[in-house]
Amino acid sequence: MFFSRAQRRHPAYRQGFMEMLSVAPGIAAWGLMTGVAMATSGMQTPEVLAMAILVFAGSSQLAAIPLLGAGAPLWVILATAFCVNLRFVVFSAHMRSYVMHLPRTQRLLAGYFVADLTYVLFTKRYPTPGTTDQERAEQMAYLAGNATVNWLSWTSCSVLGVVLANYIPPSWGLGFAGVLALTGILCSLATSRMRVLAALMGAVVAITAYGLPLKLNILAAIAVSVVFSLVLEAYRAPLVREA
Repeated sequence: MFFSRAQRRHPAYRQGFMEMLSVAPGIAAWGLMTGVAMATSGMQTPEVLAMAILVFAGSSQLAAIPLLGAGAPLWVILATAFCVNLRFVVFSAHMRSYVMHLPRTQRLLAGYFVADLTYVLFTKRYPTPGTTDQERAEQMAYLAGNATVNWLSWTSCSVLGVVLANYIPPSWGLGFAGVLALTGILCSLATSRMRVLAALMGAVVAITAYGLPLKLNILAAIAVSVVFSLVLEAYRAPLVREA
């Protein structure tokens, strides 16, 4: 299993657990809102509960729900979820060097458990992959603790939202709590001019391209920010060497 006994006993597991716990209320509120949206979409209760437990991807769930309710073709639903979650391609490319020492099964489980806030907190604490067995064990234990809180907060509250759908009005705006949690983490990562510029570029592109279908403005913002940062880094490197 990905969350092995050795990982749960490692001090880094508790560190990851506690750091994710600080943003868990935002994740829980977002999950609760998603559960309500699924329950009121017209889907059958067993289908809704299965999605709440198995599909660990809030944005793609929200994008797929109206399509499922409208009886859209399966390929349209899958394509929509794929486009919305394309940012995880970037996450996985970055995380690859952290987990390549693991067996394939554990790498797949790690990929399942890595979500937005998990990725952000993990890479913030460990900017570079471990080079020794001790460092790798610490990083994986931290990731396990981090993912435990994230998955439990999201899944349990999604199921709770399904159960309590008739008693939670949309006017509560619970989804905004998740946005606030992500915004707080984003601001804490703005520790250099390069990161601030990349964030601003992504925000401008995401807003400008908001009208694109299937939430492709998110993909456009990520792509432009990555290219923009690579160009700036390539331009800055010769200047640093000359100095």
